[in-house]
Amino acid sequence: MTTPTTTPPRTAALDQSDERLRQSEGLRGALKSFLDSVRAGDVGALPVVVGLLLIGTIFQALNPVFLSSGNLVNLILDSCAVGVISLGIVCVLLVGEIDLSVGSVSGFTAAIVAVLFVRHNVNWVLAVLIACVVACVIGLLYGVLLTKFGMPSFVSSLSGLLAFLGLQLALLGTQGSVNLPFDSKIVGFAQLDFVPPWLSYVLAALAAVALFLSGYETMVRRRRANLSARPLNLLVIRSVALLIALELLFWYLNQDRGVGWMVVFFVTLVLALNYAITRTRWGRSLLAVGGNAEAARRSGINVRNVYWSAFVLCSLLAAVGGILAAGRLASANLSSGTGDVNLNAIAAAVIGGTSLFGGRGSAFSALLGTLVIAAIASGLTLLNLDSSYRFVITGLVLAIAVAIDSLARKSRVSHGRA
Repeated sequence: MTTPTTTPPRTAALDQSDERLRQSEGLRGALKSFLDSVRAGDVGALPVVVGLLLIGTIFQALNPVFLSSGNLVNLILDSCAVGVISLGIVCVLLVGEIDLSVGSVSGFTAAIVAVLFVRHNVNWVLAVLIACVVACVIGLLYGVLLTKFGMPSFVSSLSGLLAFLGLQLALLGTQGSVNLPFDSKIVGFAQLDFVPPWLSYVLAALAAVALFLSGYETMVRRRRANLSARPLNLLVIRSVALLIALELLFWYLNQDRGVGWMVVFFVTLVLALNYAITRTRWGRSLLAVGGNAEAARRSGINVRNVYWSAFVLCSLLAAVGGILAAGRLASANLSSGTGDVNLNAIAAAVIGGTSLFGGRGSAFSALLGTLVIAAIASGLTLLNLDSSYRFVITGLVLAIAVAIDSLARKSRVSHGRA
C-alpha cells in the first residue's frame, strides 16, 4: 500500500520564499521595463500627466478657486463635447490621416437637430438619429475620396470644412440661431442631470474592479503563452490606487453638484473605444494600417474598409460632440463648431499622446488632452485674461507635444536599429 507523500516544511517554506522572490522580481521587472520603455522613447501619458499637475499647481497658486469643487465640475462638463470630437480625431490619426472638418460637421449636425426638433417638431431622438446618419455619410465620403480617388484627407476635409459651414449657415437661415427648450432631454443631459452621490461611489468601485479583472485576464493569457506579464500584486496596487483616487475625486465633486451624466457618457465612450482599439481585430488593423499601410495590405487586412471605418467613426463622434455642445449652450447658432473647436479637438488628441505619424495612440489621449486644454481655458478665465493668451498657450503646449512625439519616434527608430 502506497502512503501519500507530504511536502516537508522546509520545502514549503522554500517554495513560499521563491514565490515572494518571483513577485519581488516581478515588481522590479515592471519598474525596469517602464524605465526602459521611457528611455526607448515610449513615454506614453507621462508628459501629459506631469503637465496636468503643473497646470493645476500654477493656477491654484494664482487663484485658489481653480481647484474648488464647483470649478472642477464646470471644467469637466465643459470638456466633454470637445473630448467626444477628439475621440474621432484619434481614430483618423491612428491610420495616419487627418480630418479638419470636425468642427464644421459638429456645428452642421447640431443645426440639423435643432431645426428638426424646434422648428419642425420632430421627436428629438429621431432628429439625433438623422443627424448621426448624415455624419456617417460625410465620413464615408471622405473615405471614398481617399481610397477611390486618391484625394488626400487634408484636402477633402478642408473642402468639407468650408462646405458644411456654408450648409450650417443656410440651414439656420436669417435668424442665425435656434434655441433648444430648457426642459428638453438634450439640454437636461448636458446641463442639469447629475449622478446620485451613492451611485458615483459605486461606479468608482466598479471601475477599479474592471481594471483588475482586465489586467488579470491579460496576465493569465500572457503566462499561458509563456510571455512576460505584470505581477499580481502590481495589478492589486494599481486597482486599489484607482479606487482611492476615484472615490476621493467623486467625494470632492459631490461637495458641489457632483458628476454629470454627460461625463459618465464621455468616459464610457473612451473605455469602449479603448477596448475596440486594444482588444479587437478592427483595432489591431487600425494600428497596422497607420504603422505601414502597404505591409498591412500584404498581410491580408482590408485597408480600404479600415480607412472608411475611421472616417465614419470620426464624423459620427463629431456629430455627437456637436449635439452635446448645443445642449450645453441650449442653442445651435452660427458660432456652433466654429472658432477653436477644430484646434481644440485635434490638439487634445495630439497633446494626449496620439502620434501625428500614425500607428500610435489610444482613446485615453483624447481624455487627457481635453483635460489639459479645458484646464488652461478655465485657469485663464479665472485670471480674467484675454482669450489671446489661451490661444498662445494652447499653441505652445501643442508644439511641445509634437516635439516630444517626434523625438520619441526618432528614439524608437534608433533603438530599433541598435
